[in-house]
Amino acid sequence: MNELLTWDIYTIRPTTDPITGVKFRGRLRKYCVGKQCNVLVENAQDEDGCVRFAVPTGSEVDHIKDYIASIAASATVELSEENVPNPVLSKLKVNILSRYE
Repeated sequence: MNELLTWDIYTIRPTTDPITGVKFRGRLRKYCVGKQCNVLVENAQDEDGCVRFAVPTGSEVDHIKDYIASIAASATVELSEENVPNPVLSKLKVNILSRYE
């Protein structure tokens, strides 16, 4: 079997610029493809107007944060969860494995 990857999850919250419904996720994915970095990007369903992205644990994210600031200057980016195997980004509570016993 392959070693299980873990991911760090970040939440992007807008303050004035909307980041949903404006091709934000696609632009972030395209940027990361161009930089050859692995990323998952989804809209948050448990927080209005927020987007989450995940990168493999330990990945450098400063360049991603800089890119986000360039396309949504008012957005904030914060680390939400660390070392999550097979993450679900839309609702963070789904990642709590003890819920499924």
